[in-house]
Amino acid sequence: MTEWASDIFSTTPACVRDQGSWCARVYGWTHNDVLSRSADVLVDRALDILLIVVLALVARALLHRAIRRVVRGATNGQVRIPSALRRRAPSGLKDIAAPLVSERRVQRANTVGSVLRSLTSAVVLVVASIMVMAEFGLNLAPVLASAGIVGVAIGFGAQNLVRDFLSGMFMMLEDQYGVGDVVDLGEASGTVEAVGLRITTLRDVRGTVWHVRNGAIQRVGNKSQGYAVAVVDVPLGYQANITEASEIAGRVADEVAARDDVAPVMLEPPQVLGVEAVSIEGVTLRLTAKVQPGEQFAVQRALNAAINTAFDKAGLPRPVTNPTSSPNKSPSNSRSQT
Repeated sequence: MTEWASDIFSTTPACVRDQGSWCARVYGWTHNDVLSRSADVLVDRALDILLIVVLALVARALLHRAIRRVVRGATNGQVRIPSALRRRAPSGLKDIAAPLVSERRVQRANTVGSVLRSLTSAVVLVVASIMVMAEFGLNLAPVLASAGIVGVAIGFGAQNLVRDFLSGMFMMLEDQYGVGDVVDLGEASGTVEAVGLRITTLRDVRGTVWHVRNGAIQRVGNKSQGYAVAVVDVPLGYQANITEASEIAGRVADEVAARDDVAPVMLEPPQVLGVEAVSIEGVTLRLTAKVQPGEQFAVQRALNAAINTAFDKAGLPRPVTNPTSSPNKSPSNSRSQT
């Protein structure tokens, strides 16, 4: 029998003759012709896939390490207060600004770093998966086209979700507000309890918890950054002596600012600005006091109570309301008396 005929009728793979090949090694271990014929291809692909997986893990680890170093540098660096704030801020504010800014920066940097690590992991996983599928001989053109169509459809359907995430990222990067700040978000205002990439949670003065989508926030009024101003408006009658009222208000405000429960939060002495508004009932006298963030409401209440009590003791006239609008007189009562 000729050599070619023996090869046809023999079940031994021809690659077995190559003693250095994986085909010969597998055939020697298993004596299985199917495994031995595909051994070279399987081993080569397995090595390529293993190399892709190892490179993906190394790339992911290096990217995460770089992000952690950037976050660590951002959180451990010296706090720099803007020059405009340094010039205008009082000495007390400069002492408390650095630790507050540092804490907010640590929270913001950690959150952004976590998001960046998640994004890099997802990108590395997708690229590695595509390369592994290519090793198996899959035609990636239809897969990529289908993924593009699905991505466009999801993008149109979840555009509000994408906008919420992007808005949340920019809010954190720009440090517009943080947990514990008193903010006004337009339709809702109160104390921020949680800041997420999609939702901001805050609680108002009545205890209601508001969940606001970041993409729906058009403006942010933060009452807790840097410093706050306690504004006190005291109504007076037209017959009141404004000079006397201003002197009394300034003296009483200084006494309140020196109290043990108020002095620690005061950044500057109270100032009497003078007449703020004139109405039909009377005039409004305004005072302001620069205080630590979040303390303006307590200081306003203390100043209001003390100044109004002092005005009443001094006999300063108060605004006169329209007698016809008094709740004690109604049209039926007036008719019964006539």
